[in-house]
Amino acid sequence: MSRRYFAVGIFIIAGATLFALGIFLVGSRHEAFARHMLLYTEFANLDGVTKGSKVQVAGMDAGQVTRIVVPRSPDGQFRVQMKVDEQFHGLIRSDSVVTVDTEGVVGNTFLTIHTGSPNSPIAPADSLLQSKPPISMSDLLTHGLGIMNDADATLKQVGGKLNTALDGVNGAVGNANDLLIGLKEGRGPAGMLLRDEKVADQIRETMSNVQSTTTNLKQASAGVSSIVADVQQRQLPQKLDDTMVQIHSATTQATATIEQVHQSLTQALGPDINGVTAGQNISQALTNVNVATGNMAEDTEALKHNFFFKGFFRQRGYYNLSSISPRDYRRGRLFTSPNTPRVWLQADSLFQQGTDGSEELSKDGKRAIDSAVQSFGDSIFTHPIVVEGYSDAAAPADALSRSYARAQVVRNYLEARYPFEARNVGVMPLNATPPTGLEHGKWSGVCILVAEKE
Repeated sequence: MSRRYFAVGIFIIAGATLFALGIFLVGSRHEAFARHMLLYTEFANLDGVTKGSKVQVAGMDAGQVTRIVVPRSPDGQFRVQMKVDEQFHGLIRSDSVVTVDTEGVVGNTFLTIHTGSPNSPIAPADSLLQSKPPISMSDLLTHGLGIMNDADATLKQVGGKLNTALDGVNGAVGNANDLLIGLKEGRGPAGMLLRDEKVADQIRETMSNVQSTTTNLKQASAGVSSIVADVQQRQLPQKLDDTMVQIHSATTQATATIEQVHQSLTQALGPDINGVTAGQNISQALTNVNVATGNMAEDTEALKHNFFFKGFFRQRGYYNLSSISPRDYRRGRLFTSPNTPRVWLQADSLFQQGTDGSEELSKDGKRAIDSAVQSFGDSIFTHPIVVEGYSDAAAPADALSRSYARAQVVRNYLEARYPFEARNVGVMPLNATPPTGLEHGKWSGVCILVAEKE
């Protein structure tokens, strides 16, 4: 009987332990035990954003929408409450902008909080962030259809004018052909002149008259000289100079008008209120679309594998960096293993200060990155790549923001120069602390590593 009670007790203890472990895992998955802060933004059109929608900061999952307040009038705006993980506080500045994005083309809608400039202060909790109205796919399709209709109408007009011009050319060629045939046959005045011998004798006589006329022209040149002197006395050259001055003035005004048009184009294509140019906005939008599509493909593939997706990531041999925090990344074997292939690049030889005050790659830095890619060999094209950013700034928030910015600059260069897929190149901001045991107690710059499969 005592053995039976002992077995029942072990079963109850094991069941309670598994139950507590399951609650901890589920709570960790939904970030129930993490510290959060509340932020707000406003939109005139939510475009599919609902309560519970995901919130990302710089491409990483950071929280969710917890509340939406409906406006009382048509000219009001929806007030959206967002719960964001406290560890992303350093990336959210007072000039950060909130946009509505979509996972792929027909995926779920979520909010993205873009990182602000490093010189702006950190946005406090319960603050109201700026927002950008979402771009509707139907508006883009309607605009594209209008452009296609205009192009079709223009092509039809050009085709009609070309047909008319070709008809005129064909008629002119026919007339010229008839004229040549008539000349050869001696029809018309011109044909008679070409075929009549008497006319040729008359032409010879005319040339003799021309020679005598030349002598008369020499005598008339003296009279022309007197006429030129009279023109100079009447100050006609001065009147010509005045006309040229007026033409020069008109040319100067035309040049000023062209400069105004050039200035307007520069302002239209220049940086916005966040210091980002139109080309950079388009590039960032395309990068977000590629990242969202890659995330959707990986999440769909993960559902086909083992419980809690652990087997899926173990099989791939690397982390899903879009859903892992720097703290969890430090605990992984990819970060702590001394056998992971790494190349360390120092900030002083890698970056230079740009015109807007931010860091950008120098020529020596680009050559250093190219050398690092060559040192990895073919494995860098068949395995995922992680760009770790490091910064030794005094303030923790500034260190996190600068380390993320440095890793992002290197990642953009790798994707632009080499045939890497966007989902296979990840970034991870790690302040100034590299893994122990690698002869680097403190680092400022980046580290490029290849996540080789086991």
